[in-house]
Amino acid sequence: MLAERRHQLILRALRSGGPAAVTDLSEQLGVSPATIRRDLVKLEEEGLLTRVHGGAVVDEGDQPFAEVAEMRVPEKDAIAAHAAAMVADGQSVLLDIGTTAYRLARQLHGRRLTVITSNLVVYEELADDEGIELVLLGGMVRREYRSLVGFLTEDNLRQLHADWLFLGTSGVRPGGQVMDTTVVEVPVKRAMIKAGEKVVLLADSAKFPGTGMAKVCGPEDLDVVVTNAPVGAATRSSLEEAGVEVIVAGEVQA
Repeated sequence: MLAERRHQLILRALRSGGPAAVTDLSEQLGVSPATIRRDLVKLEEEGLLTRVHGGAVVDEGDQPFAEVAEMRVPEKDAIAAHAAAMVADGQSVLLDIGTTAYRLARQLHGRRLTVITSNLVVYEELADDEGIELVLLGGMVRREYRSLVGFLTEDNLRQLHADWLFLGTSGVRPGGQVMDTTVVEVPVKRAMIKAGEKVVLLADSAKFPGTGMAKVCGPEDLDVVVTNAPVGAATRSSLEEAGVEVIVAGEVQA
């Protein structure tokens, strides 16, 4: 097993089960305790976990892009396919950070569009598609989550306007508030909302209520929510009271 894959599995085990002993991780991954110890040293150096006596613990927070990208792919693809169908050729599309936005980018190949993004994986996906006018926002690179953030990104967004913004989230509260786990991403998301004519939130079923301590926006800032499963009654009521259209991908719309 490659070290990178092993590191992903160690972090996943710690996030899902809490602190873990070296011996337990060794058995789960089928490698020696010495290998696990070396992995833990490396991951601690990168600031992704804290070693404790006999094992390690990881603080809850934003998971690395590569790890999140493997989760709920069919659900994200269903949402992405519906979102892509909302866009007409010739329009401009602003894509947020995150893995669902990346799945949406994969659906846009061969289209005649302008795509604006601070998502480096979206940029890499569309860079060779000559039919797409691609605008990469500037900013400080967040390597683990493959995104650009900071005042440069926000300044770039103030100069732009897009027909569509497809926004990601860590969680949606019952009152319809859109949340994020990483404070540094919030100002960029807010600047994106101001730059988008139509704001579409892409949120799979795990995002209700999901996680997040920082509020990005309220339901009044959204036009549409696209998800893959029925939304709880309280959340749906809050969204619809604010005039938000809630679309469940795969359902026939009236």
